Amino acid sequence: MAKKSKGTKKSTAARTPNKPARSGARGSMSIATNSRRAPEERVAALKRAPLAVCENEENLESVLNLLRNKEEPMDVRLAALQTLQAASFSVIAFEPCRGEYIAALREVAADADPELRQRVLGILAREKDGFAQKKLLEGLQNPEKALVPPEKALQLLGYDVHSEVYPVARAMVRKPPNPTAKREALRLLAADARSTDVFEKILQDKSEPADVRQISASALHTLNPQKLQAYARERLLDTSEKGDDLQATFLTALTQFGDVPSITEDEALRKRVENLSDTAPNEVKETARQFLEKYRK
Repeated sequence: MAKKSKGTKKSTAARTPNKPARSGARGSMSIATNSRRAPEERVAALKRAPLAVCENEENLESVLNLLRNKEEPMDVRLAALQTLQAASFSVIAFEPCRGEYIAALREVAADADPELRQRVLGILAREKDGFAQKKLLEGLQNPEKALVPPEKALQLLGYDVHSEVYPVARAMVRKPPNPTAKREALRLLAADARSTDVFEKILQDKSEPADVRQISASALHTLNPQKLQAYARERLLDTSEKGDDLQATFLTALTQFGDVPSITEDEALRKRVENLSDTAPNEVKETARQFLEKYRK
């Protein structure tokens, strides 16, 4: 009988480690949802709670309510969002909770707090959520309805680009609200075959900032490599063309992707690159020397 009793104690002990974990999760949820506790205590408790979120419906609703409740301190709401995100990484365990999670995100996407709006829209955009895409596009078309700055909206729309975004992005390149928005619009248009002329025009315009022209060169290489080769040659032969980074970009394009027979026989281009290899800044010199090494007769 003594042995049997001893075996029973061992079996009970084997189940014991699970109890503190469940107890700890309940304690964290209790602190997180207690409005009488200090916000920093609640934030710390939420950081310990991801595994408990989908343990039962009550826990899920508690954390979603913290996120939705505009009366809660913003630190607590942001911590609730972070906890839900962390919980969502356990794809299988979180699947039963995903529908309510997405619905709550859509609900707070237009919250008064800009940081919360941006984070929520970022999550929804990465989920390729149609609601978020519609809101972001609407904000670009009508700035009064914008939930995030235009450059951020373009960046988020890039997670799942739809054809209706391209005309809006082209309009923003023509009349940008700020330089950053123009750059983001160009990056988005790099996947649009109808925007080739946009990039050609920018490459021809010496008044455009060098980084904008570099983005355009990269995009044109993707959309029409032959045209970029022609522009690269034209720009390198133009001695009034300034911008070391831009010259290095054109040289790299010709070195890596140029047509070997035609460039090898191009005496005018060779002489120009020889001059750059002697007189240009170090970055351009090195790229020029790589060009000459490849296309040496």
